[in-house]
Amino acid sequence: MALDPLLQPYQLKHLTLKNRLMLTAHEPAYPVDGMPKEAYRAYHVERAKAGIGLTMTAGSASVAKDSPPVFNNILAYQDEVVPWLRDLTDECHDYGTAVMIQLTHLGRRTRWDKADWLPTLSASSQREMAHRAFAKQVEDWDIERLIRDYADAAERMQAAGLDGLELQAYGHLMDQFWSPLTNTLEAPYGGHLDNRLRFTFDVLGAIRERVGPDFLLGVRYTGDEMLDGGLTAEEGFGISQRLKDSGLVDFLNVVRGHIDTDPGLTDVIPVQGMRSAPHLEFAGEIRKHTDFPTFHGAKIQDIGTARYAIETGKVDMIGMTRAHMADPHIVRKLMAGQEDRIRPCVGANYCLDRIYQGGAAYCIHNAATGRETTMPQDIEPADVTRKVVVIGAGPGGLEAARVAAERGHTVVVMEAMSDAGGQIRLTAQSERRREMIAITDWRVAECERLGVEFRYNCWAEADDVLAEKPDAVIVATGGFPIDDQPSNGHELTVSSWDILSGHVKPGARVLLFDEAGDHPALQAAEIIAASGAELEIMTPDRSVSPEIMAMNLVPYMRKLQRDNVRFTPTYRLTSVTKDDAELVATVGSDYLSIAQQRRVDQVVVNYGNRPLDDLYFDLKPHSSNGGEVNYDALIAGESQEVIRNDTGTFQLFRIGDAVSSRNTHAAIYDALRLVKDL
Repeated sequence: MALDPLLQPYQLKHLTLKNRLMLTAHEPAYPVDGMPKEAYRAYHVERAKAGIGLTMTAGSASVAKDSPPVFNNILAYQDEVVPWLRDLTDECHDYGTAVMIQLTHLGRRTRWDKADWLPTLSASSQREMAHRAFAKQVEDWDIERLIRDYADAAERMQAAGLDGLELQAYGHLMDQFWSPLTNTLEAPYGGHLDNRLRFTFDVLGAIRERVGPDFLLGVRYTGDEMLDGGLTAEEGFGISQRLKDSGLVDFLNVVRGHIDTDPGLTDVIPVQGMRSAPHLEFAGEIRKHTDFPTFHGAKIQDIGTARYAIETGKVDMIGMTRAHMADPHIVRKLMAGQEDRIRPCVGANYCLDRIYQGGAAYCIHNAATGRETTMPQDIEPADVTRKVVVIGAGPGGLEAARVAAERGHTVVVMEAMSDAGGQIRLTAQSERRREMIAITDWRVAECERLGVEFRYNCWAEADDVLAEKPDAVIVATGGFPIDDQPSNGHELTVSSWDILSGHVKPGARVLLFDEAGDHPALQAAEIIAASGAELEIMTPDRSVSPEIMAMNLVPYMRKLQRDNVRFTPTYRLTSVTKDDAELVATVGSDYLSIAQQRRVDQVVVNYGNRPLDDLYFDLKPHSSNGGEVNYDALIAGESQEVIRNDTGTFQLFRIGDAVSSRNTHAAIYDALRLVKDL
């Protein structure tokens, strides 16, 4: 531990950071009315308790009313924010964790029809593709106002007791001044590079004058937009040197790329199946060029990569933000010599994708993250030990077994297959999504450490369960693809699962009809397209794969467009018939009465799943609660006390797809909140 580079302190001006791990600025969208209230504070405090050196709040806190909170941002332009941030900061300081915040004006990276319906603002009138709003080109009086807004916001942050702040300068207003692609102003704020940087230095000067020399200031910026006509790496080195030489900033936080489109954003913050740490070497070049404190974070999802970044001197502080959403206790486990017990980030990006779709950030396989006020990150032992039987070793069943075992209960898991994993095993058949298997591998390892008994190749019947004399039974049997649609000709189709599992090989001319809009359809499509087949993906929805959110969609689209796949939204498969060696798929629409035909040799369908719930209903009469769940208690994070049958000998619950077709996170959350109080 004493020799671990990650656990060495770092001196940043007057501030000693106790280790080299940080949360980079990010907005998990937990604010209430723009304020970082209880849930927001609990999220950061949980990571401070575990020993993180620096937590950077907000991504980003908005400094002005014409930067409306499209990501549910903290409103740094309101005085009310000060006491909320002070509470968060004081509590993190109690654990020795430094706290900073990222301030921004979103510029054109927002919408005019949010909040106060003010026009979006930028250094040109160009529209950002991601948010589709045309911006008003900034005027002189806007610039004067914005400089004042930034300084006012910084003064509030200092009043809240924070250790410092950074300004956001990639994709937001500052970078929109920097980039020749988005700055059409004339001098003094447009034209050559120094003019385009003038707004940033005016803001930094105003902030420094307001907060004095000791409050730490930095800039998180792109050192290379990687766009034709945009900021180049050479200009990025020049900007980095100018920032250092200004004497106004104390650290640099470097990224690379652009975020004005979904593909651009995904390259800056890669998802699973994409290269790890893609910008670390570039950040290291900035650090070497400037010899100035440099932070960085972008898909640093494992300890080995983070350790390399610090040990080789690439950067001074390394960000592991998504990794700390998966496991907030990384530092604690490192210090305890339990690196092998860290819950892995699998890069599923459920967290970020939810934010960009207007939801709160949740980790795909840590359901307590973002819910620290009601869900525990550490499971407390039960007062009385019990016998718990879990049916099914998919992600939900394994989470139920893990949590029950952490409670100290005796746990038996019955699994029909020869291995654990459930639908995750199908997901992991795709090379690009292979990391997903870590969701189940980690849980199996934890269950084995805790003494859970696994019975594989065990198709459990009611009598088998009753013979165990359980106190609680968790049915996590999952679901199975809906196979009776379309009503006419469904027997001529194959499912996306058939393709994913390899049980059915792709045809030469394939129609893939996707009504569920989730991952199995596009994973099957990748396999079909890779075989060289001619493929059409059809959906009744108005867009392709609506359950696959923006950043996860990017690698699918890159692969499928490369293979010339045809996409047909707003059409519905109505029937399939056989005509000699061909299949005839009849296609209709929900919008009007039409009938078209596709002549293919394979029809693949993805209608979602039906619960495998026979065992649950067989067990209901023997249970004390009749399977009933008190939803009010469930939502509040309280224990289940329902009694419907005085002669019942055990509590019975079903979770995940055994209830209804949902997703991995839902199954794990079901398990955690039902079992944590057993």
